[in-house]
Amino acid sequence: MRSTLFPLAATLAVQVFVSMAVVTVPVLAPAVAAETGVSASYVGIFIALVYGASMVASLVSGPLVQRFGAIRLSQACLVACAAGLACVATGTPALFVVGAIFLGAGYGPVTPASSHILARSTPPERLSLVFSLKQTGVPLGGALAGAVVPTLVLWGGWRAAALAVAGACLATLALAQPLREVLDADRDPARRLAASSLAKPLRYTLGDSLLRRLAFCSFFFAALQLCLITFLVTHLTLNVGISLVEAGLMLAAAQVGGVVARVGWGVIADRWGRPMRLLGLLAIAMGAAAVATGRFTPQWPLAAVALACAAFGATAIGWNGVYLAQVARLAPPGKAGDATGGSLVFTYAGVLFGPPAFTFLVGGGVSYASAFVVLAVPAVACGLWLIWRDGSRNEPGRGAPVKLENG
Repeated sequence: MRSTLFPLAATLAVQVFVSMAVVTVPVLAPAVAAETGVSASYVGIFIALVYGASMVASLVSGPLVQRFGAIRLSQACLVACAAGLACVATGTPALFVVGAIFLGAGYGPVTPASSHILARSTPPERLSLVFSLKQTGVPLGGALAGAVVPTLVLWGGWRAAALAVAGACLATLALAQPLREVLDADRDPARRLAASSLAKPLRYTLGDSLLRRLAFCSFFFAALQLCLITFLVTHLTLNVGISLVEAGLMLAAAQVGGVVARVGWGVIADRWGRPMRLLGLLAIAMGAAAVATGRFTPQWPLAAVALACAAFGATAIGWNGVYLAQVARLAPPGKAGDATGGSLVFTYAGVLFGPPAFTFLVGGGVSYASAFVVLAVPAVACGLWLIWRDGSRNEPGRGAPVKLENG
């Protein structure tokens, strides 16, 4: 376990602050809108730009990991996220676009880099748990953004809040440096970076039927997940009538639900041995939670809102660790980073699609409640598909519990 602890701690810390950097902008959206006059719903377009850049960056991450090392690439990601928040803090619309691209370039490679490290250092029987623990960095970062950033806004304004999170990213970069020599020992500085290498991650994903299925479903899961993260604060402040600080705490409740659930789902996946079926059940549950969230009204008690948000987070945010562990398990030996990068193209494409679709629906006069339902339907359909195919007798080995070994 000791050989897993330090890689897990390093990758978790990077994931926390990169995720916090990305979620900081949706939390700031109401304050930015009040100063600039731009509708807060346009944060969906910003997030789409972030994940569009992430999608491209995830494709190039495999070769970059192999040449420079996973820790060095992770450090570069932290710098990119800090630069993105600095651009946002200027308040200049054109630099918002640049900031979104920087944030995406920083967010995209972090997961393939961490998968490369953890796939080498984790025993197969603990793969889902360790990946789920690492992926708690995503909701932990979101919870920090929801709980801390509104307070920073009250103390120093939204620009200072953005710069404070940027500073935290740079501090994490420095803390990761002592681990670089050990964790990047397998890097190959002589490896050439060729345009042809961009296709390899997609080939790994598209060449395996289970990876294809996982990647396709992750498109719709991620779309719903990012609609929760992106629009929850705005939905609660505009439609439910609670304060920005209270809405930030509700987002924190959703993220904490995701943190706790990711660990729990990882344990269940390892013990049950049916990660595909578990993902299907989570998809159905996240659809139900989305419907409940859309039905919030000012009459709902705050405790009930918090409970529903936590349930939404436990499902719509909690699935990623099981998903990524299964991708790494199915990857060719030594290619977990490439397989993860190829699968994340579909995942980030869902993120690219979800928030703009939600923005388009709301802009067209659809209520927030109906928009959440529209995004929930395909996720639930994918969940039913995963459960059905997991129990199919027409695919050898697909109906049996997944063996905890690579391939």
